[in-house]
Amino acid sequence: MPSITLYHTEWCPECAVVRSRLDELEIAYKSVIVPSVRPFRKQVFEVSGQYYVPVLVDGDTVLTETPDILEHLDDLAST
Repeated sequence: MPSITLYHTEWCPECAVVRSRLDELEIAYKSVIVPSVRPFRKQVFEVSGQYYVPVLVDGDTVLTETPDILEHLDDLAST
């Protein structure tokens, strides 16, 4: 089971950027597609304290901003 979990929607452009980078870097991850309506994203709120996506969880690291997520993924790939 991958240690990285991505909370996302299928239609979100920022989410697509993160999924693309994960695939490009061949990083395995668990995909959790969440509801389109923010207040129904209970899982997202539980892990990040907010309702916006994408959210990437890697162990104890929780990232909610796309640039931070991409930087984290690049760092993982370079190690």
